[in-house]
Amino acid sequence: MCLAAPSRVVALADGVATVECFGQRREVSLLLLDEPVAPGDYLLVQAGGFAFERLDAAAGEAALALMQELMVQDDAVSARRWGSA
Repeated sequence: MCLAAPSRVVALADGVATVECFGQRREVSLLLLDEPVAPGDYLLVQAGGFAFERLDAAAGEAALALMQELMVQDDAVSARRWGSA
């Protein structure tokens, strides 16, 4: 199973978007999208580096907030489990 984290578009050039997710930037192909993309949009990106879906900003930000919350909870559980809390 693969989980795609929404990535925010920060720049566009020649069918490629520079996206950012959790502080990491990377370039992704827009070849699979059939709708326009603009800076500030959120994209779902598959492991091969192809954007496959555009999300509205509210949905992208909500998904990222939930993922961040789950990561914090997982860190707390791991710390308790391994005695580092």
